[in-house]
Amino acid sequence: MKTLLLAFSIFSFIATFAQTYEIGHTTITFNDPARTGGFGSGGGSGRQIQTELYYPADIAGTDVNAAMGDFPVIVFGHGFVMAWDAYENIWEVLVAKGYIMVFPRTEGGFSPSHDEFGMDLALLITKMQELNITTGSIFEGRVSDKSAIMGHSMGGGSSFLAAAGNTNIETVIGLAPAETNPSAESAAAQVSVPALVFSGSGDAVTPPADHHLPIYNATASTCKNYVSITGGAHCYYANSNFNCDFGEGSSGGNITISRTEQHQVLFDIVTPWLDYKLKGNCASNGIFNDLLLNDPRIVGTQDCAFTPMITTVSDGGSTLTADNTTATYQWLDCNNNFSPLAGETNISITPGPGSYAVELTENSCTDTSDCYIIAASSLNTLTNEVSVYPNPSNGSLRVVVSSDSKLRLLDLKGRMVFEEELVSGKHELRLAELKGIYLYQIQTDKTHFAGRIIFE
Repeated sequence: MKTLLLAFSIFSFIATFAQTYEIGHTTITFNDPARTGGFGSGGGSGRQIQTELYYPADIAGTDVNAAMGDFPVIVFGHGFVMAWDAYENIWEVLVAKGYIMVFPRTEGGFSPSHDEFGMDLALLITKMQELNITTGSIFEGRVSDKSAIMGHSMGGGSSFLAAAGNTNIETVIGLAPAETNPSAESAAAQVSVPALVFSGSGDAVTPPADHHLPIYNATASTCKNYVSITGGAHCYYANSNFNCDFGEGSSGGNITISRTEQHQVLFDIVTPWLDYKLKGNCASNGIFNDLLLNDPRIVGTQDCAFTPMITTVSDGGSTLTADNTTATYQWLDCNNNFSPLAGETNISITPGPGSYAVELTENSCTDTSDCYIIAASSLNTLTNEVSVYPNPSNGSLRVVVSSDSKLRLLDLKGRMVFEEELVSGKHELRLAELKGIYLYQIQTDKTHFAGRIIFE
């Protein structure tokens, strides 16, 4: 709970000092000449995609000038027989925080084409980038190259259709995503960008076990996150909407929180995710992960090939090892203005006496650890207290210790490959499976010994 409170405090600090914007609005009908149908007019021949756009401005209003800056784009897909204006709660929060929100009005009837809707969502990412370089456009020079696709219910499932094989976006976000035709679950297997799926445990319109979880489980992204809001509803991501609320009212779901409470959970979690993925705010990554794992309002699940930035270092006597195992590394000489140490780019370092730090880079974020001092007295050489031989070894390693000790072998990335408790005396270890250069650490109750050994 202490960690959670810290995250809320950091989040509140960021929210207090971040710039907020007024909300501008415009309507544009985009066109896809390769398709037909759609909704709207005035966009030219082909498929008409009438779109409502909300953007950061200095003064609120329709067709007002956009604020100075380049703003990430979030294309949002509406739910079944729901209009874009049901999501005013979402654009009021996110546009004020510096995002452009794009709402296509296509496929709003009782027989929607999920496939066409998914293509609309994907196309609007490209269309917004074109507006960024269109002379005279409200959005000229205002659109960041970072984009996301987000949607609710039918729009959530269609977001995964749009994200399949799509490398023009940074993330896909589904709010109670519904299975679609063609299948959002099947499309998720082609989604490689980071994904965030929200689910309400009280949702009986698209029950999580039949919709949200299969889509999440099928997603092939190297980082995907699942947020189950305890007592949450299907329709409570949006403002009150007759069609959605009528369906939910007859579904028999076990909803135990209010719409306002569900809105708060959504914004508390989705905002740092967007700030990290679309704005490169590295501190927001830690806030998001802390909430996902510790927020009592949700049950969070994460499946990521990387972990949050960690810049602590384990001191194994003369060997320093970064605790993060998935970053890239550059060791620094603190006594020489933090200059990089040539060639020292592995997770561990066994340096001479001095003061050292490690710079970690992960998922476009960089951070640096504190400095750690290696004193001359810590660089023990092998004495009659400890012997390790032969070196090089053919896989048979002899270790002699004069007191009870612990032996660890680590590869050059700092991953422990062998650990053994040793009593005082002679030991012969069979390690024929090891090949190459390894680090050894021997810890007694009084001191450490460390070195490198080659297995041939």
